[in-house]
Amino acid sequence: WPRLQIQDGMGARALELCILTATRTGELLGARWPEIDLEARIWIIPAERMKAGAEHRIPLTDPAIALLRKIAAIRRSDLVFEGQKEKRPLSNMAMAMVLRRMNLDVTPHGFRSTFRTWAAECTATPHEVAEASLAHIQGDRVVAAYQRGDFFSKRRDLIEAWATYVTSGKSP
Repeated sequence: WPRLQIQDGMGARALELCILTATRTGELLGARWPEIDLEARIWIIPAERMKAGAEHRIPLTDPAIALLRKIAAIRRSDLVFEGQKEKRPLSNMAMAMVLRRMNLDVTPHGFRSTFRTWAAECTATPHEVAEASLAHIQGDRVVAAYQRGDFFSKRRDLIEAWATYVTSGKSP
């Protein structure tokens, strides 16, 4: 984590938030400031920007809030991660290039897999909560028909533990 934090550029900051929130690259790069409520500590990605077409609420941790406040201080548009071209998001390759410069043979998406494996192996988090954290849709139609909640408070606890693990190496 410290190696990533000393990397320059918006691609490194995007990768930090991507890891802290366990979001997909495209959803992160398309983030807009009106989706983020720093006071309520929540980021709401609208359905039209989600792979599954359903709104996704992401709890924001202290490290994520601190990072977003730094980025907000240099804000140029409604895009959280504006690229070189005005009003255009950062390139899909920006985060991958940060990892390449760090000589790491991983992808940004791989951190979602790491999050899921960590949640299963290092916490007592129920499967459904971990899957909801990744905005995965319930495969069983009957269960999906009855399960209408998004486990938000439980997901907040999980993402807080993840942020602690990522930033300090300490697992619950």
